[in-house]
Amino acid sequence: MSRLVLDERHQLFYERLAGEAGRPWLVFLHEGLGSVAQWGDFPRDLCRRTRCPGLAYDRLGHGRSTGLIRPRTNRYLHEYALDELPRVLAALIPGQRFVLVGHSDGGSISLIFGAEKPAGLVGIITEAAHVMVEQVTVDGVRQAQAAWAQGKLRKGLARSHGEKSETLFRAWAETWTSAPFRSWSIEDLLPSIEVPLLVLQGRNDQYGTPAQVEAIVSRSGGSATPLLLEECGHSPHLDFPALTLDLMACFVNRIAR
Repeated sequence: MSRLVLDERHQLFYERLAGEAGRPWLVFLHEGLGSVAQWGDFPRDLCRRTRCPGLAYDRLGHGRSTGLIRPRTNRYLHEYALDELPRVLAALIPGQRFVLVGHSDGGSISLIFGAEKPAGLVGIITEAAHVMVEQVTVDGVRQAQAAWAQGKLRKGLARSHGEKSETLFRAWAETWTSAPFRSWSIEDLLPSIEVPLLVLQGRNDQYGTPAQVEAIVSRSGGSATPLLLEECGHSPHLDFPALTLDLMACFVNRIAR
């Protein structure tokens, strides 16, 4: 089991995936209740299709990394993007070119980080990223809270997060449904993103409307390709794995050249 020690209280679990030297790394950033394990085989399949090496890790509070030890703030996504992610990259793939592949919270983290114009970043793929809080977002999280109260999500999350499950779920749900978080937005950062973007979202995403995609594409500072998948929910790589793999591989292979 590979672990990155951040300090005496914090460790991150990570996995490296094989690929060809000289190809950009694919760095996978999971969703708000996600982990390395919950990606399934998708990262490995995408690395095989693109011949790129890969890196996937559990953010603090998730999976096999250290649990949350303090309450989240309304800037928790900025903290993951501007503190944790740079430290991971510097420690594990220093000086390498890379593409960020972010799902949901991971997509938002990718965009926040991309606005910093980091050295080595050559592209960003987002799945169901948020750049603002919509009513459908809050409603979707409240439905998840109701399911949690009925015990429907507990066993599934416990398989990936163990005893951290309840703390993680409550931190996620309470942040996204809080009144102060309703004004959260990263739209002002988008013009600073200059690398190519592939922006994926399911038409039936229970946490966001096509307005999220439209905002990213219209306001980003570089080229951005929008793709709305019909009959698809919040996780295109799970709902339509073959199609999502094709779309991402084409994007990566194009910018890797």
